[in-house]
This record gives sequence, structure tokens and C-alpha cells, in this order.
Amino acid sequence: MQDWREHKRTVLENAKRVLVKVGSAVLTDEHGLNLRVVNRLTDQIASLHDRGQDVILVTSGAVAAGRQALLACPPCGKDIFGLPAKQAAASIGQSRLMHEYDEAFARCGKTTAQILLTRDDFQSRQRFLNARNTLTTLLEWRVIPIINENDSVAVAELAFGDNDALASMVLGLVDADLFVNLTSATGVFEANPSENPKACRLECIQEIAHLDVEAMCHGKTTVGSGGMYSKLLAAKRAAQLAVPTLIVSGKERYALEKAMAGEDMGTWIMPEAQAIPSRKFWLAYHDWQGQTIGVGVTNYAAQDLKKIMGRRTGSIEELLGPGLYPEVVHRDNMLLDPAL
Repeated sequence: MQDWREHKRTVLENAKRVLVKVGSAVLTDEHGLNLRVVNRLTDQIASLHDRGQDVILVTSGAVAAGRQALLACPPCGKDIFGLPAKQAAASIGQSRLMHEYDEAFARCGKTTAQILLTRDDFQSRQRFLNARNTLTTLLEWRVIPIINENDSVAVAELAFGDNDALASMVLGLVDADLFVNLTSATGVFEANPSENPKACRLECIQEIAHLDVEAMCHGKTTVGSGGMYSKLLAAKRAAQLAVPTLIVSGKERYALEKAMAGEDMGTWIMPEAQAIPSRKFWLAYHDWQGQTIGVGVTNYAAQDLKKIMGRRTGSIEELLGPGLYPEVVHRDNMLLDPAL
């Protein structure tokens, strides 16, 4: 197995396309969107862009920006509860968030593009390919795509739920070489630091496929919409695409610049040695419901499966007629243990 430090150094030196995700905990403070943080982030991304790297930014912050705008708008106030209120706040804040990014990147001589996505855009194969083609063209034009979930119209049951999940899906759209997740934590710890102050930061996670993420994070977090649970799930999906992940504190000044320069910070998560086929990835994460141990496309309708369950393959023709498949789900159309 390749030494992870050597692998990290090689990736950081040679990555041509980097996806950066930044969460609300990094971008906002008690007053709303922190413009100094936004400007520092855009400066660092512009610097990577000047080096010839493609950079895709997945950003949170629309709801916080909307709440900030509503403070001076009675009777709305700052209390935003429930999905309709959050979606309304996002619709107010998204244009303001994008305006700040536009202004900040323009000062660096960079052009940006706003891309708003929902899970529907990934579930439809045609829309998935259209989004891919749009992003490919923008990157060819040396434009910096800024991506967020389309919160104002997302149906609760089909929402990504957090931008960690969205970012991991975008990795497959843009064929990224590296996933940098800027968060409020200084990396992944062996235990919750708030519960165990002596818990050590993990410099590297070598085999995330074997990591019990839920046990490690004590289930899904209630802090924000993401938390470390969702970040590790996103990293697990990235690993399946053979994309390494760096989880690092976006609270530290110029953290992205330091991390890309190879400083010892955050947690490096090794990818799988070989990427799963893109079609399997698409099937696994855009065509499932409920509790799963694997995801695949079946060759038989449910009522036909009930007829042949427990029977030998040779009896399928007798029960259902000739010309049918010997397997219910072919291994080429199946992915076991998806990080759902």
C-alpha cells in the first residue's frame, strides 16, 4: 500500500480539478454572512485558479444570508422555523450570497457562474448529463462554478439535506481529482472532542469503507444540517470514485491555501484504489428508497420475482416463459454497501 503522506503530496502537487465545499458554520457568524471570510475564501480559490487549477465551489449560506436581510424587515424578524420559512429565507438569501461571491471574485479578475441543483437533477439521467455538459463547458471557459442546493423549491423527501451530500454527488459530475471540505472542526477525531478532550485528530483515514461512521459519530448529528457524520459519508462516496478527501478547518485563516501547500492540518482520507463505474455510482445514489444493503437495477418485476423466489434457474422459463435473464440483478448493475 502506498504511504499516505506520499500519496497526499502527489495529489496536492498534481490535482488539476479541485472541488471545495464550505459550510454555513465557516461562512457565518451571529450577524449572518461574514464577508471577511467570504473574501478570504475567494482570494484563496482565485490563487489556485491562477495556478491553472479548475476549482468548483459548493457553498452553503443562503438561509443565513436571507435571515440577515430579514432582520430589518418586520414582522419577519430573525426566527425562521419550518421548511416553508427556510425555503423562503433561502430564496431571499441566495441572490445576496451570489452577489457577494460575484463581487469578491471580480476583484480577483475571475468570472463566476451560479448553479442551483436538486436531487431531481441527478435522478433524471438526461438532466444529470445536461448538468455535466454545462459544468464541463464552464470549466473549459475558465469560469468558477458556484453550486448550492436549490433550497427554495426542493421537496423535503428529495432534498440532499446538506451540502456535503450535494458536493459528493457533484464530484462525479465534474471528474474532480480532490475534494476539500472546509468545516468548523480541525479534522476528524477518534472520539468527540467535546465529550473527550483528550481525543486525538486522525491525520489519515486509510480505509474509510471499513469505518463504522455511525458508531464513530454516535449517529447523525443535530448540529446544523451536516456535521462530521455527513462529512464522512461524503468522503466515503468520494473514495468510491477514487477521489481523496481533505477535511480541514475553514475557521483558520487561509486554511485552504495552507492545506493545498501541504501543511499538516486536517484529516486526509484515502480513496479506493479503483473507482467504481460512473453508472454504478449513479444507480446507487439516485435510484433508491428505504433501508438498503445494495442498490441495483432488477431484470424482473416484483410480481414475477415472487413467482420464482426459491426456484432453480432452470425453472424460470417454465414459470415465466422463454428468453429471460438467469439473474435477478446482474453484478454490473449493482453496488453493495452504498454510503446512503
